[in-house]
Amino acid sequence: MTSPTSITLAVDCMGGDYGPRVTLAACRRFLAAHPDAHLLLVGRAEALSGFNDPRAEVVVATEMVEMDDSLEVALRKKKDSSMRVCIEQVRDGKAAAAISAGNTGALMAIARYVLKTMEGIDRPAIAGQMPNFKGGGTTMLDLGANVDCSPEHLLQFAVMGSALVSVLQNKDQPTVGLLNIGEEAIKGNEIIKKTGELLRSASSAGDLNFYGNVEGNDIFKGTVDIVVCDGFVGNVALKASEGLATMISGFLRNEFSRSIFTKIAAIFAYPVLSAFKHRVDHRRYNGAALLGLRGLVFKSHGSADDVAFETALNRAYDASKNQLLERVRERIAHAAPLLMGAQADASEPAATPL
Repeated sequence: MTSPTSITLAVDCMGGDYGPRVTLAACRRFLAAHPDAHLLLVGRAEALSGFNDPRAEVVVATEMVEMDDSLEVALRKKKDSSMRVCIEQVRDGKAAAAISAGNTGALMAIARYVLKTMEGIDRPAIAGQMPNFKGGGTTMLDLGANVDCSPEHLLQFAVMGSALVSVLQNKDQPTVGLLNIGEEAIKGNEIIKKTGELLRSASSAGDLNFYGNVEGNDIFKGTVDIVVCDGFVGNVALKASEGLATMISGFLRNEFSRSIFTKIAAIFAYPVLSAFKHRVDHRRYNGAALLGLRGLVFKSHGSADDVAFETALNRAYDASKNQLLERVRERIAHAAPLLMGAQADASEPAATPL
């Protein structure tokens, strides 16, 4: 039984590259570390039958969304998939958050269909952390849900990202940077310039703490707490970050198999490189939030191991316990006059030149 003070999470145990082999191992570790947590394990009965814990309950789903399934198949044809049933637990009030390592596009589509978007939000965004040289993470959004964004969308992302960081990192006024090709306000295309104007207005109104324009290297320097960009740029940056971690891991493995001189150099460099590898290890930052929905959903990397998937569970737990959904609603409501004004300005027809 779930106690009134426990946090219940719904887990899509079938999603990702490895399915129950990873998700169930992570769930065992998570439950051991969180005595007030309860899990709903969603998936095929035969795959979950061996999991025995009084704080875990199996919710049977007969189908699963494959990583290469189209959105139509995932949304329209697989109505009893573990991904969909998992999100339905949040909709029905049985779980505070849902976690899946499955197909990102399908997860966003199903979550948006089942939970709907929050009032005042046009498009949900994916917000995740990128490792920085300060030893922490820079929150970045959007990481791939919206390729083409208007200034109004980017303003919404900034407000939602501020709520996320304030909850998960206990920062009342996290700094927000707008990703650009230069720090100067005159840099960038018209969308970025207009976004900068909106963010400055929002900062003046107390809706967020706008630092200004930032460049790509600022993500990893940790110049700001939050970096806002469209989903195309954000996804490219995310993949580049993961590639860096892979490169460091490969270097540490391969250099010891080369010549004696390279081996000696690698031995001296190993402590520094190992520390750097730990700092940029994407497993420490796994678990991206789908913001803007009427329920909490977290996306784990598809290739996550049990350590990385447990990190995603931890982030969902922290967000639920610290009432992220309510904090996002509060910030959106506070920024509503500016958001509505920006949307009205965007819908007005351009003036006819004299």
